[in-house]
Amino acid sequence: MAKSFQFQLYLLLILSIHFGPSSASLSSANFSTSRNPLLRGIELPSFNAVASDSGCSHRRTSSPVDESEAEKPAPPPPPPPLKLQLRQQAPRNPNVRETAQKDVLRIQTLFRRIADRKNQNSTSRLARTLAEKEKEKEKEKKTDDCGEPAVGPELAGRLVATLESGVTLGSGEYLMDVFVGTPPRHFSVILDTGSDLNWLQCAPCLACFDQHGPVFDPSASSSFRTVPCSDPRCALVASPDPPTPALPLPSPPLPLPLLLLTFTVNLTSPDDHGSNAFRRVDNVIFGCGHWNRGLFHGAAGLLGLGRGPLSFASQLRGLYGHAFSYCLVDRDSDMSVSSKLIFGEDRRLLAHPDLNYTAFVAGKDNPADTFYYVQIKGILVGGHMLQIPPETWELSGDGRGGTIVDSGTTLSYFADPAYRVIREAFVERVKNYPMVDDFPVLNPCYNVSGVEEVELPEFAIVFADGAVWNFPVENYFIRLEPEEMVCLAILGTPRSALSIIGNYQQQNFHILYDLDKSRLGFAPMRCAEV
Repeated sequence: MAKSFQFQLYLLLILSIHFGPSSASLSSANFSTSRNPLLRGIELPSFNAVASDSGCSHRRTSSPVDESEAEKPAPPPPPPPLKLQLRQQAPRNPNVRETAQKDVLRIQTLFRRIADRKNQNSTSRLARTLAEKEKEKEKEKKTDDCGEPAVGPELAGRLVATLESGVTLGSGEYLMDVFVGTPPRHFSVILDTGSDLNWLQCAPCLACFDQHGPVFDPSASSSFRTVPCSDPRCALVASPDPPTPALPLPSPPLPLPLLLLTFTVNLTSPDDHGSNAFRRVDNVIFGCGHWNRGLFHGAAGLLGLGRGPLSFASQLRGLYGHAFSYCLVDRDSDMSVSSKLIFGEDRRLLAHPDLNYTAFVAGKDNPADTFYYVQIKGILVGGHMLQIPPETWELSGDGRGGTIVDSGTTLSYFADPAYRVIREAFVERVKNYPMVDDFPVLNPCYNVSGVEEVELPEFAIVFADGAVWNFPVENYFIRLEPEEMVCLAILGTPRSALSIIGNYQQQNFHILYDLDKSRLGFAPMRCAEV
């Protein structure tokens, strides 16, 4: 039986983040040889420190100014977006069994996170309180801690860093190369919209999964210092009793401090001036895991993009606003093209004539408010609304059911009552290709040997607020070579009412997470051109 991920965390408060140099709706579709290439390399726009110096010795004194006489400065221009570029590597035919196994573990992890949230009502209340206070601070904040104006977002620039897909590792997630500590050490972390916490495996690693290279050792970094656990941010992270480890526990048991250190992202492209440059953002919170298990395929940890106050997306709001987006190229694109992850406003996306929005389900009073829930009303197959019980899509007050949009799950999964109806709808409508009955995992599958253009019914999701998400056929059917088959890339969620829109179904759509207006945007786009 698959095991869920478990880890115990130290919290790390990052002193600074440096970014430096490195390495159409279809009823039929033309399936060429299916490729599931490695996606890597990320292009980010550069940004500056929130506060570049904590000292006050350089401050000038000046006489008070009557506010009625002082001219109000013009508002700063909006900062450029932070854009991450993903490049495709060598093609690799997808191993469906491995993908499904990884997804099952992923889903079990999501279940555990929901259960953890249900057991942390007080934590949720604290998180909301801190978020409200943070909004008040953003309105009032004119100066830094020393009474001098803080560095404004107008100083933000263009940043380019690297992301790498886990496809060649047997994983469907997207990885980002980072450097942590002083001196900086290299690690790869998984981007995860289903997590609020940024974390790494750390020494002493008492029971850890395999990763490429050594784990992070905070004691070897000169840029960290501990923060008392009385800090209210500690309450935002659960500290459960650790499982019995394979190695003996130290005596006395390890404390759970917050740490301050340097966090670095490796860039791959020069800046606008033709030279590589380091940029930083201060005070980003990271965690440290000492008891960890799961299929991480060599990654060292996670970069959380969830809705909570500790996620990387939330912590960048002061610089880039309350929005981020990504655009994933399709699996048949040339390996030289790039996918993107963008923090901030993308004007091209906002001007897209086919940009649609659907509201996020309010998570304020829900224990699972980490996730990006959307409210499905129904499913269209071949233009016909399927007869799926409405309660299939409901999100209960205790976090059961509902539908999330998730970057860490590869395929899409629907609650069993919906999946059975969707599967039967395709079986009833696809009669021009022989069905393959004995293929494992995916169902239905069809033999399309010698067929150049495979005609399959349209598929669309209808949301409760009227938005409709129409998908090209390559987003919900996968072609397998050399078997010369196409299979429905949708499965039933194992033993759960939860539904998940995975990253395979999101390819060649620009997906916008508008946190300010609490909505999901989606627009069909050639992601290679973003």
